[in-house]
Amino acid sequence: MPCEAKPRFVVLYGSQKGQAESLAEGIAETAEEHGLVAELSCLNQNEKYNLEKENAPVVFIVSTTGDGEPPDNALQFVKRIKNKTLSADHYKHLCYALLALGDTNYANFCNCGKTIERRLQELGAKQFYATGYADDGVGLELVVDPWIEGLWKAIKEALSKMASDRTGYLKGEAGDSPKETPDSSIPDVQLNLLSITDHQSCESTRASVETVPKFATSVSSSATQTAVSDLRPAFPTGSPGLASKSHGTASVPTSAQETQIGDAGVPHVALAASLTRSLTPLSESSLNVPALPPPYLDVSLQEVDAVEQSVGPLNKESLHEVPISRAVQLSRGDSVKTALLLELDISAYPMMTHQPGDSFDVFCPNRDTEVEDLLHRLGLHDQRNRRVQVSLCKDTKKKGAQVPSYISQNISLLYLLTWCLEIRSVPKKAFLRALVEHTGDSVQRRRLQELCSKQGAADYNLYVRDPSLSVLELLTAFTSCLPPLSLLIEHLPKLQPRPYSAASSCLRYPGKLHFVFNVVEFPACPGRPAGRRGLCTGWLFDLINPVLVFPEKAESSSSPAVPKIHVSLRPNCSFRPPSDLSAPFIMVGPGTGVAPFIGFLQQREKERKENPEATFGETWLFFGCRHRDRDYLFREELEGFVSSGTLSQLKVCFSRDDQEDEATASASARPKYVQHNMLLNRKHITDILLKQNGYIYVCGDAKNMAKDVNDTLLEMIKTELQVDQLEAMKRLAGLREEKRYLQDIWG
Repeated sequence: MPCEAKPRFVVLYGSQKGQAESLAEGIAETAEEHGLVAELSCLNQNEKYNLEKENAPVVFIVSTTGDGEPPDNALQFVKRIKNKTLSADHYKHLCYALLALGDTNYANFCNCGKTIERRLQELGAKQFYATGYADDGVGLELVVDPWIEGLWKAIKEALSKMASDRTGYLKGEAGDSPKETPDSSIPDVQLNLLSITDHQSCESTRASVETVPKFATSVSSSATQTAVSDLRPAFPTGSPGLASKSHGTASVPTSAQETQIGDAGVPHVALAASLTRSLTPLSESSLNVPALPPPYLDVSLQEVDAVEQSVGPLNKESLHEVPISRAVQLSRGDSVKTALLLELDISAYPMMTHQPGDSFDVFCPNRDTEVEDLLHRLGLHDQRNRRVQVSLCKDTKKKGAQVPSYISQNISLLYLLTWCLEIRSVPKKAFLRALVEHTGDSVQRRRLQELCSKQGAADYNLYVRDPSLSVLELLTAFTSCLPPLSLLIEHLPKLQPRPYSAASSCLRYPGKLHFVFNVVEFPACPGRPAGRRGLCTGWLFDLINPVLVFPEKAESSSSPAVPKIHVSLRPNCSFRPPSDLSAPFIMVGPGTGVAPFIGFLQQREKERKENPEATFGETWLFFGCRHRDRDYLFREELEGFVSSGTLSQLKVCFSRDDQEDEATASASARPKYVQHNMLLNRKHITDILLKQNGYIYVCGDAKNMAKDVNDTLLEMIKTELQVDQLEAMKRLAGLREEKRYLQDIWG
């Protein structure tokens, strides 16, 4: 008798950096263990799926990028379903579940997922399982794990009800079947997954996890003592131990585990937890760890006469190699951050003509020393110039497996690690799980299992995710781990370009492009003995250091060979000054967030000169920095804009100057941050936004400043209009929808 076909469902993903894709692949790979067949497709693969005729449950996994925009590979799908000509019952046959990935540090949290869901419902689609909103700001797994755990039951129930009486199951669909059920027919997991404290209520019963027994039963006490004796405490005296997490991992004081150190009679010394060492109860707990990801790549290194040894990224179709014509340090040497301005000569590339508000991508390589260290760590340094041959494993069980498109066939291992893979990326839990299989020491194997387990979520956040630990730093800590090259290619994402805002107008500087950045510093931490600089900002600083000009000096009189970098234009069609010159607008940009507004104002100044009879709306800029005399960026130019009338109001504040002044009433009354200055001018701001149809632009840090500005705007609207929080939120949402509240922010 032939075997009965397994029930099928569809998994569709939209992913910018690979997280949504990885989750979708994991669901598809695990489906067979639940007696199901998953058909996996990217949303832009129109030829592989057809929602108009789909009669199986559909699972969407989508991320959000930029200012609430869909990922590149979901843009066309979103555009297609937004078509106003589609009827209200276009998807009445469709039942779906959706997992949205986002980051609450950004204002438009999970906006792509919300947009897709709203439109699906408008077109008649029915939900068979609660939507999950996963927050990368606190850890995606807090929502992702319980959502996936409950998904399998929900799919089976949906399939069963669709098979028995689909019309009766789908809520809201016409029909007189007695089996029709109310909203409560959606499985019990219809909880608000934004409330991550509910995570603990989900049971770890899915087949896609493995159970690891207590450490005490698998590792001898002598082995534990030997391994522990070589480890340094992770925290200095007085530092906090493990932070208590809302998802159920208990806070453990460092005194919870004691080990005798030194000669007999010496008092017991408490060992602190660290990247490579846990404390009880975690160290003695049974663990639920992710299933081992199936390998899918065969990688070999071939000795050939010549391989591609390019000094830049291979994809040169949209890239331009442009010289850095000038480099100026804007901040003084004793400032907390080093701010630099770079001028690029783009005169040879007229297609790079940019508008105020546009950004551009800088393609930087991984740091030479880190590439060399990784080659040594993998035992491949002697083979660094060999050609990398990558192909699919013939017997792989990975759904939709394919060789990464960004790995060309004629590149060396050195080039692969320098330009193709993001070796600074934070290792995901699936990667840690795979590393377990290549770790010799039993104590280190157990610790890697803990870090990728449900029970070790707090430790993973504390020691891996929060400090942005890199793969090399992890491998340096776990000395007995020796993964094959194929594992890195399978798990490390593509090396991404770094975006920067244009800080100039081509009307003021034809053939030139300015941008500003702070040199990012990552401090030392457990797992990172010495601090390091940001990948791109550190590379740029080293590149331009020989030609760097300081503020007190004029143009450099002579310089060595002009360095060049690879860039591509990244137009931002929404973050632009109002096309109506009479419309007033407000700009909020502390620190390097002022960069795009320099371009705004340079263009405005040129337009005023060319249109002397025109009516121009008010322009306001709220700028803030630490010290007036150290990091007040573009001070002379901004004050010049005020003098010329280009800038109507310049409101500045200095967060650290008051702390160093003597305590005076006037000092304590001065605004400290941009939001404080905004509150002092709330009547003007609300008048511009709500009565004059003006615009507000915010640029800078998403985690703190952008959130504070958003909260401040809400308070201002509540106060000035005398409305409640909900009404104020609606007003602010209206400004966003009308594209009059725009953000260019970063994490």
